Amino acid sequence: MALTLFGDIYRNKKIIVTGNTGFKGSWLSAWLQNMGAQVTGFSDRIPTEPSFYVATGLDKQVNQVWGDIRDLAAVTQLIKTVKPDFVFHLAAQALVKQSLQDPLETFTVNAIGTGNLLNALKEVNHPCSVVFITSDKCYENVEWVWGYKETDRLGGKDPYSASKAAAEIIFHSFFHTYFSKQDHIRMATARAGNVIGGGDWAPDRIVPDCIRKWSVNETVNIRRPNSTRPWQHVLEPLGGYLLLGAQLASDPKKVHGESFNFGPPANQDYKVGELIMDLARYWTGTDAAKLINIDEDHSFYEAGLLKLNTDKALAMLKWQPCLNYGETMQLTGEWYDYFYKNNPDAFSLHDFSLQQVKLFLQLAADKHLQWMY
Repeated sequence: MALTLFGDIYRNKKIIVTGNTGFKGSWLSAWLQNMGAQVTGFSDRIPTEPSFYVATGLDKQVNQVWGDIRDLAAVTQLIKTVKPDFVFHLAAQALVKQSLQDPLETFTVNAIGTGNLLNALKEVNHPCSVVFITSDKCYENVEWVWGYKETDRLGGKDPYSASKAAAEIIFHSFFHTYFSKQDHIRMATARAGNVIGGGDWAPDRIVPDCIRKWSVNETVNIRRPNSTRPWQHVLEPLGGYLLLGAQLASDPKKVHGESFNFGPPANQDYKVGELIMDLARYWTGTDAAKLINIDEDHSFYEAGLLKLNTDKALAMLKWQPCLNYGETMQLTGEWYDYFYKNNPDAFSLHDFSLQQVKLFLQLAADKHLQWMY
């Protein structure tokens, strides 16, 4: 079930995905491999048990290089050895609670790790297109009701947000100093957040927390039921990243050095409590709606509202989000339901996941989204 998209630009290309064992990195690797890419993953570990990376058999399919993004020598050797046509940089410490427990780890992974990769790319003398994935948390969040634009102020009141803002500042510093005047290295940053979907088992995230508890018929405690988030399925920003990478390779002049937001429709803001109840409707393993306990926790700072303006991605890339809220919840709930109900082997789960990619692309085509053509 090979998928053809983006002018088939990724077929037979050498592609590095940093952070490939994580939730988004694993989905991206599976999608790239199915388009005929030669994927090399770079990660320091498998972050969760279970994991999408192992459960779908990616651990036996990708060329895996184990290393720490904070290790400049290891990152430099990776680039020299693979000589990639594309790099998708997703390696990150992505958990807010962990960033509060160990802020220096978060700063070194997210900021210094970005600097290490940029420093290694200075030595590359062949064409290479690079997409740096940061986060919507890179913006200084004043909790206004309209979406943040790429020109809005960067900042962060907590270590995680500040580390993502720092990564963006480091990127633009390297770009203007070393990369803006040459054309064989093309790069851009991509900002997205509040991604959900099947195969995420990270701690202290609302969907995985619910699924872990419900799968063993236990009650889940919800700490911030009234926090509002613009939820999006994992395939939405991944499609944007792939489109941005293809644009960098085929027509880089208008996107080289730029930053792009990839987010859901402006009206797709739902409270955490609403999301949980809707997820329960698609989860058939238990009577999940009865296994919810509201236990509010305000012991640490967490923004109540943050959304993105995606007009730039539409204007310059013709990118638009595809899935509505109901479709997002259905794909997410059905993936976990399939995993826990059917106990599938890696081949079956890999195929089921690619069927969801195919459905996502079919929905985008049916809705006549411009980036599909």
